Amino acid sequence: MKLTQFSVLDKNEIELIHDSTLHLLEDVGIKIDDENTRELFKEHGAIVNNQTHFVKIPEALVKEQLKLVPESFKLFGPDGTYNIKLNTESIHFATLGAAVKIFDPSKKNNIRKSILQDNINNLRLVDKLENISCSQIDLWPSDTKYTTIHVVCIYNWLKNSHKPYGHGCFGKLVSEDSIKMASIVARGEQEIIKNPRLFGIFNPTSPLHLPKIMTNGLEVFTKYRQPIVIAPEALAGTSAPITLAGLLTQTNAEILSGIILAQLYHPRAPVFYGSVSHTTDMRSGNSAMGAIETGLITAAVAQLARYYRIPSRSIGAVTDSKTLDMQNGLERFQTLLFAANAGINFITCASTYEATLAGALELTVIDNELIGMVKRAIEGIKVTDDTIGLDVIEKVATNLDKGATFLGESHTRNYLKKELYIPELSDRNRRSSWQKSGSKDLIVKAKEKVDRLLKDFTEYKIEEDIEKELQNYVELVSKRTYEDYTKIENIGKSNIRFPDGKDSSNI
Repeated sequence: MKLTQFSVLDKNEIELIHDSTLHLLEDVGIKIDDENTRELFKEHGAIVNNQTHFVKIPEALVKEQLKLVPESFKLFGPDGTYNIKLNTESIHFATLGAAVKIFDPSKKNNIRKSILQDNINNLRLVDKLENISCSQIDLWPSDTKYTTIHVVCIYNWLKNSHKPYGHGCFGKLVSEDSIKMASIVARGEQEIIKNPRLFGIFNPTSPLHLPKIMTNGLEVFTKYRQPIVIAPEALAGTSAPITLAGLLTQTNAEILSGIILAQLYHPRAPVFYGSVSHTTDMRSGNSAMGAIETGLITAAVAQLARYYRIPSRSIGAVTDSKTLDMQNGLERFQTLLFAANAGINFITCASTYEATLAGALELTVIDNELIGMVKRAIEGIKVTDDTIGLDVIEKVATNLDKGATFLGESHTRNYLKKELYIPELSDRNRRSSWQKSGSKDLIVKAKEKVDRLLKDFTEYKIEEDIEKELQNYVELVSKRTYEDYTKIENIGKSNIRFPDGKDSSNI
């Protein structure tokens, strides 16, 4: 049988969180920056306070809009030849777009700022790895003008991957640019509406806040029916109650408010019930992404998503370690196993460490192997007359004196790849054989695989007319100023958050 799904909430506890969430939404509400969005809620029966910007959402509106959410949808790669199906039963794994640094043993402290080539290299690795289904802007390119990062990264995705892609809902203009470039390759907006190529990431700000830059992007993604991940990153003890039940109730309100908004923009817009929430380390005040409680929160998210019959997305393979050490390994594996065994449908964070601030190409291929192990684990043990193999046991046991072994049996050959996960990077040889092979540790072997995959990679060819149109569009975007973005988004400079502490003087 399959591995028993890990649960942390019983039916009554789920109902209590749900009921408390409805009270929170109706009595306190959600702060929404954008005036037009507040008006949209008001048109559907919400109570709006334009002084505080809080919108109180009645229970009837919540229930009505949740009925519209699709239970299943697909994501396609650029040319449409590759796709994955997302529903409440599926499980897929992806990278996470957050790292601003990359592991580099040739540099001081083994770290440096990530650049565009790092981003391209990770795209190419994911494209060739069998267990990772999607990429994002995995490594922020510090050598690229900030106002063009999105189009430069989309352009390189189109040339270096046949798998789906995602990035944050960084406003109306950025989202429209990404949709436009994906539709150029797909030869039309109707094609990407029918078969989505992108997914957007919408992060409510905890506690109980939907920022304007995000709602601007959400509207665009839903217009073109590109799936949206609604995922707060609340920290227990600082931006959410220290109790996990309190955090779950607060974030449930944040998630549901984003899902409702998506349906108000465009009914039946595909969404993920998501989370990046974890805890605060109360000694240092830092986030504790690799904590055991992250797994508990993730498991609860999976259960709440199933309660609403919405595909879930959360984190796995996350760690607070600042190096590729044992802490890194134990934290990333336990958070990955928690997420998978709890039933999260779309698990992200492959290739990152240091609470997702840093990435490593070596970790991308290591995580691919960890995912293979986890996928095998959740399959469990299949028990049938054939898998028990009584006749094989009898044959070998009664013919040992004649040299019989299980290795020589067709039963072994038939089930070898079905029954056992055979890792490529983990070493299981005797010490003498390991030493003769160079005494290589896991990181060295991972680096060798990275080099081999990148050496063999060939860029995907794009038809000449499409290539020219893409390049022209990137050139168009490169002529924009920072002020163009703030004007279109109708926001102030302080509302744009730059990665790694950047401000407008850096662009």
